[in-house]
Amino acid sequence: MHDDLNKQFREAYQKASNTKQKLPQDIMLKLYAYYKQAVQGDHFPFTPDFNIRNAFKFNAWAQLKGIPSDEAKQEYINLVNSIIK
Repeated sequence: MHDDLNKQFREAYQKASNTKQKLPQDIMLKLYAYYKQAVQGDHFPFTPDFNIRNAFKFNAWAQLKGIPSDEAKQEYINLVNSIIK
């Protein structure tokens, strides 16, 4: 099951990365946050070049604090499959 989830996650990542579809900023932030939580978990590194764009990205990710990697992967997959045709 875990291998299947990882495979689906990689496929969803490729689908999102290769889409020509213009996605709204809020969806892009959700994708970013779920991806980071799935891959890095609650490890929020400090970045000295913290600009407004990075602040929004960081905030979206930080809101997912405590969500397990597998759950974040599944949410990422669900989001990609629901918005990218």
